[in-house]
Amino acid sequence: MKLMQYGLKPIDFANPKSTPEPQGLSRRGFVVTSLASGFAVASNPVLAQAITTDTQGLTAGEISIVVADGKIPGYRAMPAKRGQYPVVLVVQEIFGVHEHIKDVCRRFAKLGYYAIAPELFARQGDVAKMTDIGAILSQVVAKVPDAQVSSDLDATVAFAKASGSADTRKLGVVGYCWGGRAAWIYARHNPKVKAAVAYYGLLDGMKSDIKPQDPVDFASEIKVPVLGLYAGIDDFVKPAVIEQMRNGIAKSGSGSEIVVFPGVNHGFNADYRPTYDKTAATYAAKLTRDWLRDHGV
Repeated sequence: MKLMQYGLKPIDFANPKSTPEPQGLSRRGFVVTSLASGFAVASNPVLAQAITTDTQGLTAGEISIVVADGKIPGYRAMPAKRGQYPVVLVVQEIFGVHEHIKDVCRRFAKLGYYAIAPELFARQGDVAKMTDIGAILSQVVAKVPDAQVSSDLDATVAFAKASGSADTRKLGVVGYCWGGRAAWIYARHNPKVKAAVAYYGLLDGMKSDIKPQDPVDFASEIKVPVLGLYAGIDDFVKPAVIEQMRNGIAKSGSGSEIVVFPGVNHGFNADYRPTYDKTAATYAAKLTRDWLRDHGV
């Protein structure tokens, strides 16, 4: 599947069509040890509307995060002035920590946050070099355990705390697409998260041996306030499933909410893709800022 169709037509996440796996891709150890520059190959052509945020007044760049079984690369951006800043874990889309996710980190840093995005596919595959979205889904995304994701995010919080520049008592999570689902998962995993925002993260349909529950399965158990930002035109997340999730979080006592933007597609925040909607993305960014601030991040 090519970029111009992704987000505009449904994908069978259980049986995605894919091209053969690239030669030489190892499943042992860490496949990704450093981040690629620019955008993931599968996300080309990058549209002219893509936003670029400068690093003026920031400390920004690639870092290496110690995790349970080694090290994974990541990207961090924060104000250059010495201090301890509230933390935002930025959780990637299926394209990994490519230029768009790095730019999102810089946007949060401009707002006064210590923003950090770990490469959560580092063991399973280098999606930055893969050309087919179906292959990314079947050969990498489907093989990333939820427990691994939560453990790596825990390690990322520990990295931030050890830096001396982060106030991890003020911890937020913002995830996009695949990362939107991960935001729900991590909010349940780590009750110390002050607030989370899930941009059009899948709510069902991803369960497997390594993904034991979908967000709809544990919605009533969430204690962290999560803001779900969803698209009115989304073949990945159906209105009935959103209502099921709403009913679940209403029983949780977490204060979580879901907002649906009418008339826009999945991926409305991804400014380098054809699904981008500037009006929705701008308003969603305001809701995200307000949600984090209002919940102590």
